[in-house]
Formats: sequence, structure tokens, C-alpha cells
Amino acid sequence: MMPWLEWLPWRFLIRRIARAHGFLDPIALLARLHRFAQPSEVGEPVELLRAGVVFHARGLVNSRVIQHNLDWVWPYWIERQFDPADDAFVPRAFSITHVNLSHRNWTAVGWPDSQDLPIVDPRGMLTPWFDGWSLDSWLLNDDGQRLLPSRAKSCNQVLDFQHGVAVITQTQQGGMTLRNHASVQLDAGTPVCRLKVDARSDNGGWLVLALRPCNPEGISFIHKLALSPRRRDWLIDDQHALTFSAPAERHHVSDYRAGDVAIHLQDREDQTGGVCGVGMITAAALFRLEPGQSREIEAEIVLPGAQRLPQNGGNAWDDALQGSCQLQVPDERVQSLYETALRTLVLHSPDDVYPGPYTYKRFWFRDAAFIIHALLCAGLTSRAERALDRFPPRQTRRGYFHSQEGEWDSNGQALWIMQRFCALTGQPPKPAWRQAIERGARWIAWKRLPDEGDSPHAGLLPAGFSAEHLGPNDYYYWDDFWSIAGLHSAAVLGGLLGNEALQAECLHEAEAFQQVVDRSLARDAARLDRTAIPASPYRRMDAGAIGSLAVGYPVQLCPPDDPRLLGTVGFLLHNCSFDGGFFQDMIHAGINPYLTLHMAQVLLRAGDPRYLELMDTVAALATSTGQWPEAIHPRTHGGCMGDGQHVWAAAEWVLMVRNCFVREEAERLIIGSGIPARWLQPETPVSFGPAPTSFGPVSVSVSTGMDASERISVSWQGNWHTQAPAIEVRVPGYHPLIAGPGQTSVELEKTNS
Repeated sequence: MMPWLEWLPWRFLIRRIARAHGFLDPIALLARLHRFAQPSEVGEPVELLRAGVVFHARGLVNSRVIQHNLDWVWPYWIERQFDPADDAFVPRAFSITHVNLSHRNWTAVGWPDSQDLPIVDPRGMLTPWFDGWSLDSWLLNDDGQRLLPSRAKSCNQVLDFQHGVAVITQTQQGGMTLRNHASVQLDAGTPVCRLKVDARSDNGGWLVLALRPCNPEGISFIHKLALSPRRRDWLIDDQHALTFSAPAERHHVSDYRAGDVAIHLQDREDQTGGVCGVGMITAAALFRLEPGQSREIEAEIVLPGAQRLPQNGGNAWDDALQGSCQLQVPDERVQSLYETALRTLVLHSPDDVYPGPYTYKRFWFRDAAFIIHALLCAGLTSRAERALDRFPPRQTRRGYFHSQEGEWDSNGQALWIMQRFCALTGQPPKPAWRQAIERGARWIAWKRLPDEGDSPHAGLLPAGFSAEHLGPNDYYYWDDFWSIAGLHSAAVLGGLLGNEALQAECLHEAEAFQQVVDRSLARDAARLDRTAIPASPYRRMDAGAIGSLAVGYPVQLCPPDDPRLLGTVGFLLHNCSFDGGFFQDMIHAGINPYLTLHMAQVLLRAGDPRYLELMDTVAALATSTGQWPEAIHPRTHGGCMGDGQHVWAAAEWVLMVRNCFVREEAERLIIGSGIPARWLQPETPVSFGPAPTSFGPVSVSVSTGMDASERISVSWQGNWHTQAPAIEVRVPGYHPLIAGPGQTSVELEKTNS
């Protein structure tokens, strides 16, 4: 902006223009909105505002297109959300935008270390390009009946690991069967997306591959389409985008004014191209089906960001998972979700780590800390290290680890996960991290408010946006707990670097910070007349208190039986639960899988058996492809917030399973404290490992005899960094034992209860 422009009375001009046209005064409105939050230097992160504008801009387009064209064949979420007989129905009267609020579910397919992540919706619609158009498949039999998966009453969808990661969707109706197989494969070193469609109709008919100007978020414009002279290629918006394995035997194209191509499937006239100024081109390539005979057609889609990757004989997935921690339990659901979560972590860590393939395909330190921790605990160390190496360049000169402005938890998270890397690998901090560690720790000390006066927030971090699901800007304890943990981590890292001055400085600052937090929490206890930790010193107990559990999980700043911690999780279980999971009223308005697992982790540490109930709830909420959206609609059980495949949730599942078998508690290693009795079946092996721990990698196995009723044998093999740690074996339902020096197995006797 030119310097003289800063002197113009912008606020006055904006108000004058708004009032002249009969609008509300936007300046006054924003001022009133800000009164609901604590005063802060950042209202909302620009990154979130930008994402929100893009999201609702699409929603505005949706509102202008969808409700006026309900004779079109729309994606599954639209068909459900616009059906008045469906639980997902959303009235539209005063809604400015139409967005997916009821079935935010999709599953990514991809190739290790490729940036491209095509997604498949719950009925097999494939969106190969990020935020782009989609490819659907239908059947039209010779009697004029249609099989449209998005409108079918049911379908079967699974994730297949046989040749990488593939989503298989099968739909049947009235003698017609449609089976889609979507995957990404390597072709001459370049990842390509392939959709194989196997179709069958008892009466004969046509397999239809349909080009759709939409995706799981809504409209995605297509202005131009051409079918190649050989009738095997689609040129979409002048880009060679798709190739069929056989020539299209019939082909139809329609624009917005003529309606959906689905209306014209039985037209006699064949079209080979079209242009639509509105951007709503639809097209259908038809392939003949003889009565009772199956036919397979494959569509190969060039990915726009496809890059050449090393060719390794088709073993990229084996290489990517090499050294990962292996689980063996008789619970097929737990086993399958763990295997799926590992592959989700691999797909979303090509260099940075992403919390989702679509809505959240961008970087946040908060999500990264949990995702990288899961990579480390699963033995995928090189991926974690590669992602951590990208942390220092994101740090400002002052020392702020910046992914979104106004979020003060990032420095603590960055320092904590760096220290966890060193602890779990037994390696010292990398020299390239040294300056980032020093600057990051000192930023926390600099950012804290003065410890002066009698205000409840004296000495805490400033009010900020923090984790978005906690509520309006406030002085969140979540930020403080992470920052204290980051200072402790920086002290350890300073010691490993031989920087005793930094070590002492960080320990002193952490202790001073902890004292002001404890003082604030004591005031909360008196103010609320209960022993619990609210979201901030100015909040009552509400769902935002879920963030305060960070003091117990994952950073362990307090013992497992801290009354404040247990009081908080007790409140959340009693007041903020629905259908057995944590229901986040704020922002998410749904059952949150990863936050439910945070509660489960706190209960697991405390030896409270209710951890298993929460774990079972999360397992039951997973989709048929083993994924979780960020939040789950309480009626449809579809996604209602965030990405339809939330990688933080997958990370938490890996961490939950890991901690059931092996976890650190102070200077002790706890083995088996989350292994449920139902896994201990006669002569059925149960094992996990090699699991990285701060003491070294360890493999754990549990064996039972024929009766499996009175005694079990627990054994472990550790490759310790230094000497063997103190080991406690605590399998629920059995008397705990402390292992003696050099001992690598114990027998546990069943308790009487």
C-alpha cells in the first residue's frame, strides 16, 4: 500500500458506503463479534479465513446450482442431504451456502512419496485431481432401468492392500452389478490413477463412465470436453486427462442448459464434444454389455502433479512399511484399523505431513506433532525425520514456529516432537536443528505475558485462536501446557547439544511457567467449586476443556492420578459424550474420534478400564474402508466436519494401540496395561513390535495355555539405548509384577475380581 493511502479514513468510508446501500455497518458488527472473545493480537488466522472463504464460495455456487437441478445425478452426500426422508436432510430456507455437512467421507488412494492423492467417495465416485472434477460409473440396462450408486439403498466398499492401496466399491440392484476398483499405480516411474470397472446386467445394457463437474465438496467447473478421434481419450478443458481401455461405443455430452447427461443416455444422436460457458459440462462414455456377461473397462487418469519416482520392482509399499511395528491380535477390527492407519500415515507423509488428502491437505504444526509421533512410534523413523527437517525453515527470525498466526501452541509442539525423535531413536539433535531449538524455546519465554498484577492470566501466554475447536480467542491452558512441555524438551535437547546454559535457562523458565499455571488453576478450582481444568481461566467447564487433557496426554506434565486431570476427564465423560464418544459442541458439532482417544489415553494411564469402551467406540465409528472423518454426524454417522479422511485420527489409533502394549511412565516402561482380556484366547499369539520407546525398541508378546483362564506369560525383547529400564507388567485382570534385573518374561496370575 502506498504510504499516503494509510492516512485515508477507511473505516469512515466503509461505514458510509454500507449505510448508503442499506447494509449493516461491518465495522460495528466485527467489533461486537470480537467482544465474545478475549482481546488478542490476532482475531482469526488469515490462513483459516482464506480457507473459509474458498469453502463457502463453493457453497455459494452449490446453492445456485444444486437445488434447481435435482433431476441431475449428484454425489452421495447431495442425494442424502437433499432427501427429506433421510436423517441427513438439511433445510435450505435461509442458508446462503450449501456445503457437505452430513457425509464428509472419502478415502485416498496413492503411491508412497507421491504428492497426488485421488479420493473416492462412499459410493465409488473418483475425484482424481485435487479439488477437481470426478468420474462416476453407472449401469443402464436394455429395459431402461438404471443403477446409480449414489442413489442405491446400499453398497459394499472396502480397502484392499493386495497391490498397494485400492478402494473397491460394489453395488447391486435388480439384476445389475457394478464393481469399481480405484488405485494409483506406477507407470514407467510416474504415478497414474486407474479406475477399473467391472459390470454385469442380466438383461444386457450399457456400462456408463460419467464425467461429473462436482466432487465431495460440491461443484467443480468443466467448460470444455472433447472425445479423441479414436474414441478412447477425453480432453478436458484442453488437458489430456483420461484414457479408456476400449473405444466408447456410444458417447453423449450435455451442457448446463440441456441438463445432466444422465437425461440423455438413450438419445440416438452421438456427440463427441461440447462447450459450456457456465462450466457444467457432463459427458458419458457407454460400453455395451451382453446379457449375463461381465465386462471390464479401465480408465487411466494422468495426475496433474505426477512426478517420476524411483522404480523398485513394484515393492514401493513394502519399502515404505519396512521396519514398521507389527501387530498381531485376534480382534480383526483392531488389526485391520491398525494396518489401514499405517498406510494412511505413509500416504500423507510425502515430505511434509498432511492431516488429510483434500480439505486439510496443508501443514499445521499441531497436527504434525501427533502424526510424526505416530510415525516414530510405529517405527517409520525416516519419514518422521524427513518431516522434522522441514520445521526450521518455517520458523520466523524471532523464533516462532509459524503455520497459522495467533496459535501459540506450535513452539511447544515443535520442540516436544523434536525431543521425542531423539528419545525414540537414541540420536542427538541434528546440528541443523540447533538454532531452531534455541530460538523456539526463547520465543516461548518472550511471548509469555508479564507475571504481574492479580489477573487470572498473569504469566500465561496471550489470548489466541489456539486449537480451533476450543472456542473464541482466549488464554488457553492447552497453549500453556504445550509450551511448558516444549521448554522441558528444549532443556533435554540443550543438554544433548552440550549447551548447559540453554538447559538451565529452559528448566528455570519451565518451572516459573508451571508455577503461574498452577496458581491460575487453583483460582479456577475455587471459582468453579470443583477440581478440574477448564479451557481457560475465564471459562466455565465445557467441551473446550478437552484441550486441557494435554497436561496428561500426551505431554505427561502431571502424574496419572492427578485429581485435576481425572476431574476434567470425568466431567467430559459425563457432560460431553454422545453414543459413547466425545461430542464436541464447538465448531465440530459432532463425535470426534481423535479427541475421544485423548480421553482414552488419560484413562489408560490411570488404570481406568473405561479406556477400552472409548477405544471400542472409535473402532465402531470407522468407515468400511477404515477411516475416520474429523467429526462424525450423530445421526448419519457420516463426516460433518473437516477432512473426510482425517490423518490425526489415524495417528491416534496407532498411538492408542501402541500404548496398550508398551508406554513410558517417568523412568519406567509399562508393558501390557491396555491389553484386554478378549484378546487372550487359548493358544492364540498376541504381539506387538519392535516398538520404539525412549529406552530403546522393544517387542512384546503374550501367550496363553489351553485353558487361558488363570495364568498368562508375557515376554519382551529390548534393544536398549543404554541399560534396561525398570519394567512393570500390568495386564488388566492379572496381578501386576515388576521385572527383575535381566528378566525378559514373567507369568501373571489372574485376579479374583
